[in-house]
Amino acid sequence: MDSLQDIRREYCQGELSRNDLEKDPIVQFNRWLQNVVDAKLPDPTAMTIATVSPDGQPSQRIVLLKDVSENGFVFYTNLGSRKAQELEQNSKISLHFPWHILERQVKVCGTTVPLSKAEVASYFFSRPRDSQLAAWASRQSKPISTRQALLGKFEEIKQKFAQGDISLPSFWGGYRVIPHEIEFWQGGEHRLHNRFVYSKQESGEWEINRLMP
Repeated sequence: MDSLQDIRREYCQGELSRNDLEKDPIVQFNRWLQNVVDAKLPDPTAMTIATVSPDGQPSQRIVLLKDVSENGFVFYTNLGSRKAQELEQNSKISLHFPWHILERQVKVCGTTVPLSKAEVASYFFSRPRDSQLAAWASRQSKPISTRQALLGKFEEIKQKFAQGDISLPSFWGGYRVIPHEIEFWQGGEHRLHNRFVYSKQESGEWEINRLMP
């Protein structure tokens, strides 16, 4: 392996100026997300989410964004998972979209609110049947002895619901992230990257500032 210190590249695909930005960060985000979709990047909605344990230990994992609007960013998860347990204690969260191929990143800071049962059910029953079964089979973040044990549980659940509709697990839900800060990053030559941050004001308006790289 080459020395890690020698692994580098220049970022020169484009610039980002204040005049390029929409007044509303959600409009700007959707514009960039569409660029990612149009570029046919794999997993365009994949995002890293960071939560914090009661003792202050941050933890990250990747989930898929399932909706974004003026109301916030939406994702779904097992309510017994580590992230859900940490969000129950501390609703603050950070999202990160690593669109490296386009030399772009977006970071979102905000707080979570649980989705309603109706919202959760609407999404859950839109998923492929095997994905619904997998939600029942996996007690997310809990230890399991082998993969075979997990597959066995999946087959057990599959047989349980073989003759009828799958019900919504009581331990499955989702969150809406209400943002108060959204940063857009565009790579620049010589490590002089372009960073703009939208900060939500008490008035409800968004203030935009350029940040040093």
